Amino acid sequence: MNENTGPFILLGLVAVLTYVVLRLVLLPLVHRATYRTETRWDDILADRPVLNRLSWMAPLAVIRIGLGSVVTATSAWLGFGERLTEALLIFVGILTVSAVSASVETIYETFERARERPIKGYLQVVMIVVWFVGLILGVARLADQPVGFFLGGLGALSAVVILVFRDTILSVVASIQLTNNDMLRIGDWIEMPSQGADGDVIDVALHTIKVQNFDKTITTIPTYRLISDSFKNWRGMTDGGARRIKRSIVLDVGTIRFLGEAEIRRWSRFAPLAEYMERKRSELADWNAGLSESGELVGDPRRLTNVGTFRAYVIAYLRAHPALATDANTMLVRQLQPGPTGLPLEIYVFTATTDWAAYESIQSDLFDHLLAIVGEFGLSVHQSPTGSDIASLAR
Repeated sequence: MNENTGPFILLGLVAVLTYVVLRLVLLPLVHRATYRTETRWDDILADRPVLNRLSWMAPLAVIRIGLGSVVTATSAWLGFGERLTEALLIFVGILTVSAVSASVETIYETFERARERPIKGYLQVVMIVVWFVGLILGVARLADQPVGFFLGGLGALSAVVILVFRDTILSVVASIQLTNNDMLRIGDWIEMPSQGADGDVIDVALHTIKVQNFDKTITTIPTYRLISDSFKNWRGMTDGGARRIKRSIVLDVGTIRFLGEAEIRRWSRFAPLAEYMERKRSELADWNAGLSESGELVGDPRRLTNVGTFRAYVIAYLRAHPALATDANTMLVRQLQPGPTGLPLEIYVFTATTDWAAYESIQSDLFDHLLAIVGEFGLSVHQSPTGSDIASLAR
């Protein structure tokens, strides 16, 4: 060891000793102190590499301060060493800010509001700015040039920068719109057929949205696609506590007819239809009485039909069903336009639960009953000719 290298080695040993004391003595003390507190945010900061990256800055700071003592002021190595150390300090500072950003996101996710207003996209935007500014400062310090020199060059390359960061710029705008308009939250069930997504949102980032489909596959959607394309969010259904059933029973038009007297008496004794039958019989009697003149009818009388009576039964059945939410939600039983396949009788009602399995069970039980009882009204469900139909015709 000569007199020229001795100060360098001593400075290196001091820097290493500073790092060892921080990592082996001070950081464990800080960890134990944070675990004794009741707050959780300090535990998260201690578990994250924030403190570890801060400990890297201490030996670099020692070297930066000590360079003036081991290198003569006239030496060219002094300026280069100072610039290199400062550039490394900037780089470590960026890494530290990145670790703090990750800790802030973890702390924020402990609050209920995090599901409604995720901040991951905003933090990623902040980190992009930090990296951009940090790299310019670091390169400018290494090159010993003013920052404005590099910013002027970037201005000339603005078109290239916009082209390179096109997706990032679009994602930033999309993230702001999604968050401010409350269009998407973590946990929302969304459908986006153009991207093959049908499931729950599990991550909202700057560039991508991750959706876990119901078959457990993961679909990654570019954030700006949620603004440029359309998607369906089922959050309103979940928050409302009711899920819609909209399905039709297609009736064979050839089986629609008027009710006979025996059928009218039968359905009048049936409790769900007793009130309806009494009201309709009185209404039709008054109507037909107005059509008579001198004891002779001058128009066609109105009569009860089997399809109208079946529709009234469906309404009564739905209103009495305990698993349906018929008070605060729309309930309709309506005829759609008849077509070559028959007369669609559409049931439009809401279940009192949004659970998928329970919803499907209620819907299936509902139509099991209606399809089974439709024959009691002299109606039949339309279907295309089957092998048994052809065999019946042959006989």
